[in-house]
Amino acid sequence: MTQEQINRINELARKSKTPEGLTPEEAAEQAVLRRAYIDAVLGNLKGQLDNTYIMDEQGHKRKLKERDSHDEAK
Repeated sequence: MTQEQINRINELARKSKTPEGLTPEEAAEQAVLRRAYIDAVLGNLKGQLDNTYIMDEQGHKRKLKERDSHDEAK
């Protein structure tokens, strides 16, 4: 995600709050840019968690394990 894309997201957000609002084309562009932003943030977070280790009481490092979606309900 480039700074130019982030600036465009902010520009569209400001315009959406004005009385004239967004055109249908701008609303579609905003949705695409927001999805790209969310995907970028999630990708960065996943990359960071992939390189995160937990240290136990004995001083051993272990890599974080990926949780299954059904584990969250427990």
